[in-house]
Amino acid sequence: MITEKIFGTKKPVIGVVHLLPLPTSARWGGNLKAVMERAEQEATALAAGGVDGIIIENFFDAPFTKDKVDPAVVSAMTLIVDRIMSLVMLPIGLNVLRNDAQSGMAIASCVGAQFIRVNVYTGVMATDQGVIEGKAHEIQRYRRELGQDIAIFADVLVKHARPLGTPNLTSAVTDTIHRGLADGIILSGWSTGLPPSLEDLELAKSASQDTPVFIGSGANWENIGQLMTFADGVIVASSLKRHGNIHETIDPSRVSQFVEAASTPMVIPQKKETTEKVKN
Repeated sequence: MITEKIFGTKKPVIGVVHLLPLPTSARWGGNLKAVMERAEQEATALAAGGVDGIIIENFFDAPFTKDKVDPAVVSAMTLIVDRIMSLVMLPIGLNVLRNDAQSGMAIASCVGAQFIRVNVYTGVMATDQGVIEGKAHEIQRYRRELGQDIAIFADVLVKHARPLGTPNLTSAVTDTIHRGLADGIILSGWSTGLPPSLEDLELAKSASQDTPVFIGSGANWENIGQLMTFADGVIVASSLKRHGNIHETIDPSRVSQFVEAASTPMVIPQKKETTEKVKN
């Protein structure tokens, strides 16, 4: 499985570095050095706590552009990611919000990052940025043109969004993998801080077969044992921060506690039947 190839483990814990506002964003503070220093602190705290990989995203740039970010954001993220890669010996990925997968792929190609996250990869989603269409073909073609083996982890029915139409989860997963050629899929709750249901994870895992399923939101040390029963990895941010506050910095002790909890999945009795859940 690709998780072992990239992270060296079957079920990786991927910590998130939330970048402070970058140049041209609404809350940009004018000091890129401060942004970089905080990112360095968070990345080293995640590494010290024992995560298997790190993903870096421009989380505090909200409100986000729908697709293409400003070139200044690309430049800043390139500098920051390159710096972090020189500090920690972990696989690094990018998520350029809201949905600039091409810039994410370009940055990853230049600095040698191993993966990107794409919020809307296939299908059409109504979001607070407007209607976003998946562009799997363009992303796949661009990866081929760059000639880099960068994994694409794609959200399915992503948080903070609603699909246009009423696709069921199984169809969305199979389309993302077999028609979009994603290397992994990500399943979240409806918004930041909310986990996917166990039923959805079980359905997604059944549909994905050998393609890994990652938990994309809402994991904490109390629920991760159950969630990892059906998942192949987790992307985690809020619960690793001081006091569980998303605006605070990473707490290495919380990271260690989470990593330990994630390594001991709980055994959940199998249901005789699983009812398909329709998201609309």
